[in-house]
Formats: sequence, C-alpha cells, structure tokens
Amino acid sequence: MRELNNRRLEIDALRVLSAIRNHGGVTRAAEALGLSQSAVSHKIRRLETSLGCDLLSRRPGAPLFTAEGEDLLGYASRILGLHDEALLSLSKTALTGRLMLGLTEDTTCSDLARILGRFRRLHPAVSVRTRVRMSTVLRAMLEQGELDAAIVQLFIHEVRPADVVLFRESLFWVKHPDLPLPQEGAVPFLSFDESCFYRQWALTFGQNGSGEGGRHGGMVLETVFECSSAAGIVSAVTAGLGVALLNERHLRPDMQVIAEGLPQPPGLAYVVRRARKARNPALDTLVAEIRSEISRHGGLVLAS
Repeated sequence: MRELNNRRLEIDALRVLSAIRNHGGVTRAAEALGLSQSAVSHKIRRLETSLGCDLLSRRPGAPLFTAEGEDLLGYASRILGLHDEALLSLSKTALTGRLMLGLTEDTTCSDLARILGRFRRLHPAVSVRTRVRMSTVLRAMLEQGELDAAIVQLFIHEVRPADVVLFRESLFWVKHPDLPLPQEGAVPFLSFDESCFYRQWALTFGQNGSGEGGRHGGMVLETVFECSSAAGIVSAVTAGLGVALLNERHLRPDMQVIAEGLPQPPGLAYVVRRARKARNPALDTLVAEIRSEISRHGGLVLAS
C-alpha cells in the first residue's frame, strides 16, 4: 500500500501522453500543445519514473507505445474525461433552449462526440438535435438558417475569421501503384457524390465547359465510379479502378500518392461554423467548451 501511495498519475502528464497518441509522436504533440519537445519528454520521463515502467518504446522500428503505455492510454482517456467534466460541472451556468447542429459523418465518432455527450450531461435542459450531412449540404443549411452551427470540412482558403478550426490536414491525389496514368485522353476518376466539394474542385479546375470532366495539362478526368462513403472510395482505389482525392487520414500503405501530372490540391480544415444570427447562450457555451478542448489538447482528433 505504501508503494501505491507513492505513485501518482499527474493530469498534465496524462494529457501529454494522450497528445502523443493523437498527434503521432513527441515532436508533433509538443507543437500542438505549444510546449518544447524537451518539456514533453520530461513529463513522460517523470511519469515513467513514478510508475516504474516505460510508456514509450524508444527502439527504432518499434511501436510508439509499450504494452504498459497502451494500457495506461485507455485509463488516461477516462481519467481526463472525468477530470474535465468535473471542472466544468463546478463552473456551469443554468442553460435552457434548443440547438440545431450539423455534423459530417466522420465527426460523429470523434472527440466531438465526447464533447457533445458531456455537454448534454451537464446541460440536460438544452435540447440538442443533430443532422448528419455532407459539408456542402451543411453549409447551405447554415446559410438558410436551418442550423445554429455545424462542423464542416472546407478548403483552408475558405476559413472565416469567426470559424473555430478543429483540425487541419492535406488532400492528395492517389491511385494503386500498378495503375498507369494515360499520357493522353481520359483519366479514370473515383468520385464522391455530386455534393462533395472535392469533386466540384476536381471537375472545375481548368474546365472547358463540359460538365463531365476537368482538363489539366491535356488530361481529362472521367468519372467512372461514384460513392458517398470514404470506405467505398478507398476500396475502389485499392482495386485499381482509378485515381481519387483523399485526405490524409484515409491514405493506406497500398496507395500511391500522385506527385506530378495533376494540380496540387488545396489544404483542408474542419471548423465549427455558426449561423449568422442572434447569439444563443447554449451555443456560446458549447463553442467555448470546444475552444477550451482544443487549447488543452492542441486540436481535436477526427475519425479515420
């Protein structure tokens, strides 16, 4: 019992450990948290000394976390969740009202789901209704006043000053390594449905007036496969059916990133965007909690 009493799980250290998992390494976690790499390493070393075991595997080619580190990460997620919820419960104000929120499919099982669940527990008098749609549909619903706020994906250059940026990532042209790109004629294009702004960008760059394809450097995109889900596009790419635009989280080892012959895609961002109307105290609180979460974790993690 004395040995157990001498061991501590510090909240800041657990938060750093989670950031390393979420951001894929010590360097990226330090950048996201606004700390030096040495400060992050020191917190982890001190936690390892307290627990008497290694949490990070420091051998080249080994997994990022040891078995003990993986075990602790599961507890860390629950501990941090309860810790943050307890602090919020002590400072919460009584809220009532109704919120209409929009989410994209890949944000429904991410950090945002955890934040929304906590918000509902802390503010049971607020009615929250959620609609899951593609980003372009949600943006239209915001403009029409059908939603109070939405989590949407857009190009970096479309981010507004009032948007809360949750996550940034890159967009890539990809194909199967064995699929040759034709020097002339049509390039088979694997597309999300017509509501996808990836598709809209791809088919309008250098477009010559045709609604069926876009032209760049003598190459024409011909849509040969259309699917509304990322899983479907990923399967089509790995089957060698054509080229596609996929974000970084959906890249797979058996895909080849196309570096030449097609235009460089713009960067992406996920943002919280509010409707342009009178302030809603419940929405103000929810957005403030999301901002606070980003500050603590250096960004939010979205589903891959």
